[in-house]
Amino acid sequence: MKSDSELKKDVEDELQWDPDLDGTDIAVSVRHGVVTITGFVASYVQKFEAEKDAKRVAGVLGLANDIEVRIPSMDQRPDPEIARDAVDALARQLPLSCRSIKLTVGDGWITLEGETEWHYQRERAEEAVRNVQGARGVINKIELKPQTTSAEIKSKIEEAFRRHAEVDSNNVQVEASDGQVTLTGTVHSWFEREQAERAAWSAPGVKRVDDRITIRP
Repeated sequence: MKSDSELKKDVEDELQWDPDLDGTDIAVSVRHGVVTITGFVASYVQKFEAEKDAKRVAGVLGLANDIEVRIPSMDQRPDPEIARDAVDALARQLPLSCRSIKLTVGDGWITLEGETEWHYQRERAEEAVRNVQGARGVINKIELKPQTTSAEIKSKIEEAFRRHAEVDSNNVQVEASDGQVTLTGTVHSWFEREQAERAAWSAPGVKRVDDRITIRP
C-alpha cells in the first residue's frame, strides 16, 4: 500500500502528465489515502479534468475537489449568452429529450432541471453544457422517472458486472428497491469502484446509486 507521500507524488505527476490540463496552480495534499486538490483553474472543464486525473491514480481512497474556477477576463460572458449556448448544446446532444430539460444560469453557474427516463440522458446533458465558454460550474438537478422493476434492475446490473473486465463481480453485491440501488463489497482501486458505479447507473430504471463499496488495494 502506498504511503501518503508516494500517493501525493503520483497524483501530482498524473496532473502534470495531462496535456489538456494546466496544473500550475493546483496543489495536492493526502491524508490516509484521501486526496484533496486545491488551487484554481481557468475553466470548469479543467476542474473536472483534474478530478478525473486524481481518481485514476491507484491507491486513491477518496477525493475532495476544492479547486476554484477563475474565468480570465477575456473569457467572461454575460449569463444570457451562456444560457443561449447551453440551450444549443443540449439540443445538439439530446435532440428529443432536451424538451423535458430546463436550464438557468446565474453568475456563470448552469443549473439543469427536469426529468429523463435514462441516466445516460442526465449524464449527457451535463456533459453537453460543461464545455460552454464562460461556465463556472454545472448543478445537475435532473430527476429520473423510469419504469422498470427492482428485480430487472438488479439482474441487469449483475449481468453488466459479469461482462466488464474492470469489475470483479464476485466481490461486489447489488440490492435494488424502487429504483434505488445499493452497492457493497470490496474492490482494488478507485477506478474499479467508479466502473462498478457507472455500470449500475447504466441500467434502465436506476434513479439513485448508493455506492458503499470499499477500496482495499
